[in-house]
Amino acid sequence: MAIRLYVPADTAAVAVGADDVARALAAEARQAGVEILIVRNGSRGAFELETLVEVETALGRIGYGPVYAEDVPGLVAAGLFEGGAHPKRVGRPEDLPFFACQTRLTFVRCGIINPQSLDAYLAHGGGEGLATARALGPAGVIEAVTRSGLRGRGGAGFPSGIKWRTVADAPGPRKYVVCNADEGDSGTFADRLLMEGDPFLMIEGMIIAGLAVGAAKGFIYIRSEYPLAITAMERAIETARAAGWLAADSDPAFDIEVRVGAGAYVCGEETALLESLEGRRGQVRAKPPLPAHKGLFGQPTVINNCLSLAAVPHILAGGAHLYASHGHGRSHGTMPIQLAGDIRNGGLVEVPFGISLGELVDGIGGGTLSGRPVRAVQVGGPLGAFFPRRLFDTPFDYEAFAARGGLIGHGGVVVFSEGIDMAAQARFAMEFCAIESCGKCTPCRIGAVRGVEVIDKIRAGQAREANIAVLTDLCETMKFGSLCALGGFTPYPVMSALTHFPEDFGALAPAPELAGQEA
Repeated sequence: MAIRLYVPADTAAVAVGADDVARALAAEARQAGVEILIVRNGSRGAFELETLVEVETALGRIGYGPVYAEDVPGLVAAGLFEGGAHPKRVGRPEDLPFFACQTRLTFVRCGIINPQSLDAYLAHGGGEGLATARALGPAGVIEAVTRSGLRGRGGAGFPSGIKWRTVADAPGPRKYVVCNADEGDSGTFADRLLMEGDPFLMIEGMIIAGLAVGAAKGFIYIRSEYPLAITAMERAIETARAAGWLAADSDPAFDIEVRVGAGAYVCGEETALLESLEGRRGQVRAKPPLPAHKGLFGQPTVINNCLSLAAVPHILAGGAHLYASHGHGRSHGTMPIQLAGDIRNGGLVEVPFGISLGELVDGIGGGTLSGRPVRAVQVGGPLGAFFPRRLFDTPFDYEAFAARGGLIGHGGVVVFSEGIDMAAQARFAMEFCAIESCGKCTPCRIGAVRGVEVIDKIRAGQAREANIAVLTDLCETMKFGSLCALGGFTPYPVMSALTHFPEDFGALAPAPELAGQEA
């Protein structure tokens, strides 16, 4: 019988040589006369171990990492195929502290199965949620999603059950389900990991959503920077269609199409995404009407983030009350959190809401990779607030972060160590907004440009107090006057940097291009 090896084909692993590792393993096995079967799985999410090679043994899967192609001959000589001892042997991955403290519901199969095998998906519990949905019917599915407390994982945190019920009740000859996979926030990669590591879960969640609201067509909008995710989803959709999951005569009648974005950050906003899907420039729509009433092609539309849709099969298979039993306060279930920046154990962590920011960074994350003290943590992407260490007791949930002037967004956590210039980070937020603005509303289009100019003056020591007052007023205007979250959330990193790190906005030597200018 062939020895089964697992080598991730996920972007994170491929980027550090996973394909070369797989080829080297095959060559060494041929030379040794050993029959092996290499399974290209997804990533488990512990990026410091990539490429993580696993071998199936009587004791379970034994991992080795990080493995590079040049390590393979030595590993094979040390008994890799039998799970032998080697400095890079990490044992059973699930026993590592990074994984042992997690509660994996959405990502339970990622890194475990061949993501392109529907049989493997079904053998590991896939399809059970869809079977339950068929038995419950549309009203029963919506009731279960509502009782679970599932909220949008894309950043807004809106209750998914309410959104689905609104679309189900809205009149219209056609209805649509749209998956927002335009994952553009810095330090986020959960959507990509999911699409590359468990694409059938995405498909199952979308089919259930279609059944619940009466939609027969779904679209997955994926950013162009994710070529492997695009390929993985397209292949899985073909497989699902061949298996009778997707077709005009499937049960329920539902089909899915992948659409690729062109790299505009603003298309992560749901109405700009709809504009792009319809073949127009990605520009934010005014609300109302809401997409639930008048969305894609003017029809009632469910728009959910990947992680929201991917949570649904587990909710139905395991029960709404079981899912709701996880979490903290009004934030129910688990949250896939992405740890990035200057952090020792970077990667994806899935834990119930309520874990503190300090536990995430110092505990699971292991502190900084550089060894320098943590100075700030940005949560929620490039538009998220900066939290200093004194706020590390903040529970990771929507309300707790909002109460302290922050947001959890898509769950991205980027760690900055001592030496970072927080005034420069505030300037970057304004510059980012200016570059990515769709230009439709004045507070975002003009405000961000003025914000860069004002921060430059503050950093140059020009009328510091007066310009800080101007910056504060400008942030208030952007926060409450912008059409969408791009302009509305840009003040979060700016004002949090100014509030928690005022010393970085002190008088500095004037920049040459600003010398002589007045506020």
